[in-house]
Amino acid sequence: MSVKSQSGVRTLVRWMLREDLQAVLKIEHESFEFPWTESEFLACIQRPNCIAMVAVVQEKVVGYMIYEMSPQSFQILNVAVDAEYRRNGVGRALVQRLINKLSPQRRHKISLEVRETNLPAQLFFKALGFQAKAILHDHYPDTAEDAYLMTYEIAPQVNPGFRNRLAKFFR
Repeated sequence: MSVKSQSGVRTLVRWMLREDLQAVLKIEHESFEFPWTESEFLACIQRPNCIAMVAVVQEKVVGYMIYEMSPQSFQILNVAVDAEYRRNGVGRALVQRLINKLSPQRRHKISLEVRETNLPAQLFFKALGFQAKAILHDHYPDTAEDAYLMTYEIAPQVNPGFRNRLAKFFR
């Protein structure tokens, strides 16, 4: 799926390929104080419920997102954009791709943890409609830093038979 941002940057979001890993690792190391290692990326993306996506601009990998699927939700595990391409809609294109997968019948929630000190990420996700739901104390083993649990939700579909019985009960 290709998306053109307000700034005119055309971003293609696709599955991550093995040959994308070096570009992803470069973005990871430039973005985070405590970056994932290559073995952590490989271990994650080899799990059947873990999905890796990349954002590509003019055939260059400029961002990525790793998420995990469960029966009723998605959890974003890692997301970053090359510093040169930030504030151009690349991160929004990645997360919007996941938001577009939400369904009242199946997966209706996205969650993620954001470091307490990562204000840019907090503001980014808030602008996309995510809400802080909880504080996770001493969440990160590397620093014992707190995290905010943020979620994006759509209303799950209620079984129509249950809805009809409920309506009769409240008449």
